[in-house]
Amino acid sequence: MEAHPLRAPRRAAVLLCGLLGVLGVLLAGCTSDGGAAGGRAERTGERTTARAAAPVAAGDLQSDYQKVIRDVLPSVVQIQGREELGSGVVYDDKGHIVTNAHVVGDQRDFRVTTANSEERLTARLVFSYPQQDLAVVRLDQPPQGLRPAVFGDSAKVEVGQIVLAMGSPLGLSSSVTQGIVSATGRTVTEPSGGGGTGATIANMVQTSAAINPGNSGGALVNLDGQVIGIPTLAATDPGLGEGAAPGIGFAIPASMVRTVADQIVRDGRVTDSGRAALGITGRTVVDRAYQPIGVAVVEVRDGGAADRAGLEPADVIVRLGDTDITTITSLQEALAELRPGRRTTVTYTRDGAEKTVDVTLGEQ
Repeated sequence: MEAHPLRAPRRAAVLLCGLLGVLGVLLAGCTSDGGAAGGRAERTGERTTARAAAPVAAGDLQSDYQKVIRDVLPSVVQIQGREELGSGVVYDDKGHIVTNAHVVGDQRDFRVTTANSEERLTARLVFSYPQQDLAVVRLDQPPQGLRPAVFGDSAKVEVGQIVLAMGSPLGLSSSVTQGIVSATGRTVTEPSGGGGTGATIANMVQTSAAINPGNSGGALVNLDGQVIGIPTLAATDPGLGEGAAPGIGFAIPASMVRTVADQIVRDGRVTDSGRAALGITGRTVVDRAYQPIGVAVVEVRDGGAADRAGLEPADVIVRLGDTDITTITSLQEALAELRPGRRTTVTYTRDGAEKTVDVTLGEQ
């Protein structure tokens, strides 16, 4: 969040008054009765000032929340398919709405409800890109006054920023939760079952704002009213029987959303994914103790990076660059950190012998 010069001094004043109050108590014991009386009078004035300043600061923050909600919530919609229900964000005034690929699934027709109307509008899929878990649908007849959201700069997202998550958790449309940015630059792999795409997504924003089923495809918003991410999934805690781990959610960063959505709106598909690939189909290999030890190459795509480097089916990849590879997920996560055209090395085993080869990564 960018600095708010009118708000920061008030908060500093509250903290400073509290500190002076504590110092007054400590100093009072070292003075005469007259000094103590003067100290008590000063402390009374300081406490009064602190009490007066605190509601002002709290009121400012509450006003910020309410302004952001008024500005952004009309741009967040509910998307209903045949079975799945999720959220979306209005991308432009032509009726394009960006959401998650796992929200649209394999469907092409949807019902969309805006924040300020109970009318269900019809929409059709423009393109789904499961590799990044993003999709764009378009309203058949965009209503007047449709308000596109403002997308922020992912490079300016900082840990500790206050954020609001807006969407339709559990079908409760136009819901808002709040939290902070807990971390940036997370690489997360979605489950491939239960509606997930199995995508490995880099540079995700981690947040403590509550993200529940139905929030997917909605908006993670800063206090400047900018969408900084698309809430996509929440962490699960194996100790809770796959239940959600409270306060650990992830959002696709706004810059990636814009990159993918702009291509879909302009070209009807993704033409430049920016995602590195080896050009193989692989599976995880385990040893006799059933521990994962690498990725077996099942198929090599003609002309792909692996094909050009000489990899063959039955080779077992054990390292990409300096990163050990034990599972197909670890390979996907390593590739997610790299860009197409990047030169690196692949270490693999063939007929019991370990070999290393240079490779120029392709595009997914």
